[in-house]
Amino acid sequence: MDYWRRWGRLGKQAQLWKKYKVQDGKLIREVVFCPRCGEGYIMADHGDRYYCGHCHYTQFKTEKK
Repeated sequence: MDYWRRWGRLGKQAQLWKKYKVQDGKLIREVVFCPRCGEGYIMADHGDRYYCGHCHYTQFKTEKK
């Protein structure tokens, strides 16, 4: 058996279809793109911050008062 299959690291998808919605016939993006890398790189949501795995840029979320 392959190492990656044994530990469950193979076959995980990003599931990008969950990060987009269609409202009134328009596509709404619910993702944050990296300001350094450009529109092709989606930042990961870690609860209190956004993180780009490509350039390691971190953007912290601010709470609304």
